[in-house]
Amino acid sequence: MTDDLTHLGLVEDGEIRLDEAALTLALLDHPGVDLAPYRQLLDEMETRVGVAGRGVTAPAERADVLAMVLAGEFGFAGDADSYDHPDNADLLRVLDRRRGLPVSLSILWVAVARRVGWTADALDVPGHVLVLLGAEADPVIVDPFAGGVRVDAGRLTSLVQRSGEIPGAVTHIAAMPNRSVLVRLLQNQASRAEQAGQGRRALELYARMTIMAPATVHAWWERGRLELLDDHVSAARASLSAILEITRDQALRRRVSETLEALPDS
Repeated sequence: MTDDLTHLGLVEDGEIRLDEAALTLALLDHPGVDLAPYRQLLDEMETRVGVAGRGVTAPAERADVLAMVLAGEFGFAGDADSYDHPDNADLLRVLDRRRGLPVSLSILWVAVARRVGWTADALDVPGHVLVLLGAEADPVIVDPFAGGVRVDAGRLTSLVQRSGEIPGAVTHIAAMPNRSVLVRLLQNQASRAEQAGQGRRALELYARMTIMAPATVHAWWERGRLELLDDHVSAARASLSAILEITRDQALRRRVSETLEALPDS
């Protein structure tokens, strides 16, 4: 399984299959679990979407098919009642429970859409993740957490404003690279673990991020911070030094260098 994680860190971003990658990450916490039933479920969803969507070309119609199959027939929905439960960011448990976070459900929607040859991407919205269907002609944004409802400009602006980040109308949001989606999934787990007082669990999750997405500065910083809290000075020094290898941000480099200089001898 560690080899699988390392492989994720080495392959080109476009080669990553989101569903398989998310299963790989979940399996790290469930060693020995047979993935065959989960892959079969994904295959069944692919088949149903392929049949229901045969001949459908417009992104809006494809959005309707995905909602009908994933939310309607298979019952996947956002877990508003126990939103912060760790199971919501674990694809194995999401597939078991048919409940999840915006990011885990978006992984599912994007993966199934891509399986049938449709263009789909996860969209990074502050405090939320949405799905974009279609890249150029009449693209449609949907919210898997809300059963696949359409997200127009007004609803999108409302979501972003609710996060407190942008006061005005939203004119552009970016599709997330595959690794960024997976980092977002692990980040949800890590932040909740630390909030629950599980510092070493959070450290393990940040370590997974740095292996899977070694260019992610934030993961290295958080890993180093938690290693220091655990009195692993030499490990923290290595994590912080890794940041100097991957960033050219001068302000950040100065901050990291000053932090390294202030570290006690290991």
